[in-house]
Amino acid sequence: QVQLVESGGGLVQPGGSLRLSCAASGFTFSSAVVSWYRQAPGKERELVAGINNYAESVKGRFTVSRDNIKNTVYLQMNSLKPEDTAVYYCNARVPLGFTNNYYWGQGTQVTVSS
Repeated sequence: QVQLVESGGGLVQPGGSLRLSCAASGFTFSSAVVSWYRQAPGKERELVAGINNYAESVKGRFTVSRDNIKNTVYLQMNSLKPEDTAVYYCNARVPLGFTNNYYWGQGTQVTVSS
């Protein structure tokens, strides 16, 4: 059973930092592509960070890393702004033969406010 569990969200002041974690299980983690998305109220879900690509709005502030021993992907978020407020989701693209399966976590809320 595939599971993606995000954690690390919370309330932070503008200019602060948070590190989100996405713990994966139920598939071969090393072969999966894991990306981070976010969805703000009233807006569509958008890609924040994938493999070697970041949304323009977070470039230079957010960094993705992964630990294949712990089956975990991280999103380090620095210099946070109020417009970064959203629910953050991790997404895993898992190869299956000639196709891919996609899985989502339940999301973690990030609120940037003074």
